[in-house]
Amino acid sequence: QVQLVESGGGLVQAGGSLRLSCAASGRYVMGWFRQAPGKERDFVAAISNSASGGTPAYADSVKGRFTISRDNAKNTVYLQMNSLKPEDTAVYYCAARAYNSINYGSPSNYPYWGQGTQVTVSS
Repeated sequence: QVQLVESGGGLVQAGGSLRLSCAASGRYVMGWFRQAPGKERDFVAAISNSASGGTPAYADSVKGRFTISRDNAKNTVYLQMNSLKPEDTAVYYCAARAYNSINYGSPSNYPYWGQGTQVTVSS
């Protein structure tokens, strides 16, 4: 019943920026995860489902460079990625769950997932 549609991926040079979008069918706790070839799916950022805008959380590897936000009127979550590094290259996935959880960084806590969008950062 929960549908997630991701967009905004692409190829950029190191130091550049991208903005990912994830349109959902409702207001949910939203997370962004990424998976590089041969590696595990890692937590990137998450935001609570508060009607006031939500509370963000970030992985240490992206804190200060990435910003997660949501537009509840559009049921859309965004991931603004600045100062991109080649190490950020991965498939980025949007995920959703109905309620807040202290385990927001674990993929297993998100029952709904988008199809993924490729982000490639060149040197």
